[in-house]
Amino acid sequence: MALFGKPKYSTVTVKKKDIPVGLWNKCPVSGEIIYNKELEQNQMVVPNSGYHFPIAPEKRLEFLLDEDSFTENDTNLVSVDCLKFQGVASYEDKLKQHRAKTGRKDAVFAGTGRIHEIPISIAVMDFRFLGASMGSVVGEKVTRVIERALEKKIPCVIVSTSGGARMYEGILSLMQMAKTSAALGRLRQQGLPYISILTNPTTAGVMASYASLGDVILAEPGALIGFAGPRVIKETTQQALPDGFQTAEFLLEHGLLDQIVPRTETRERLRVLLTALYLKHREPA
Repeated sequence: MALFGKPKYSTVTVKKKDIPVGLWNKCPVSGEIIYNKELEQNQMVVPNSGYHFPIAPEKRLEFLLDEDSFTENDTNLVSVDCLKFQGVASYEDKLKQHRAKTGRKDAVFAGTGRIHEIPISIAVMDFRFLGASMGSVVGEKVTRVIERALEKKIPCVIVSTSGGARMYEGILSLMQMAKTSAALGRLRQQGLPYISILTNPTTAGVMASYASLGDVILAEPGALIGFAGPRVIKETTQQALPDGFQTAEFLLEHGLLDQIVPRTETRERLRVLLTALYLKHREPA
C-alpha cells in the first residue's frame, strides 16, 4: 500500500501554470515523469531507468550512515583569497556567493560515523560549492579525514565529485594532490582500508589523486569520470575517442574501477567490504 498519494491533474482541464512547481521531475534518459516524493524515497534514483540525479551531501550521509552517528569535524576551516585573484568575478566574491547559496564554508563534509556499527572516517564532496573544486581547505579537510582514520585506526571512506583543482588558488590547489596522496600512503602502511566512491562527475585533479587511490574503487552508474575533457584529449592525442570512454561503465571494462554500485545498494556494499577488509582482520583468534 502506498505511503503517499500522487496529485492527480488532468492535462485537459488543468493549465501548466496551475500545476505546483517542484512536484515532478523528468528522467533525462527515459523521459519518464516521476513524482518527486517517490524519487526522494529511492535516494534520487529513477526506479525504471536507474538514472542517478545529483544528491545533497547531507542526504548522502543520511542514506549511508547509521542514524545519528555522524559527527562533523573541521567546520572552522575557511578558504581565503591569498592570491587576490581577479577574473570576471573575484575569488572573494565567488566564495561569498557560494557560502550564501549552500550555507556551507566550503566544498566538503568531513567527520566520523558508523555503517552497520562499523566506525569510519568519511568525507563527502559538495558539487554545489564551486563545482566541488579542490582548494587548500578541501585538501586539508580530506587530509584530516585520512589522518583521523590513522589516529583512530578505523577505515576511511571518501565520496568524490569534482570539477578538479580550484584555479583561484593556483599552485596552492595543485599541492593538495600531493598532500592527500601522501596521507593515503601512510594509511596504506598501517593496513587500514580506504574505499573511494566516485560520483558524477569526478574529474581532473581529484581523480588524479585521492579519488583513484582506493583499496577498493566504487562508482555510481553512468558517472562521468576522467582527467581532462574530451576535446583536450582529442587535440592532444590526435585520435578519435571511443563512445562513452569517460563513463563508469567504460572504466570498469578497462580495469580502472572495481565495481559499479547503484546508490540504493551502496550502504550494504560498504558493510560487506568493511567487514572483509577491516573487521575480520581485527577479530580475536
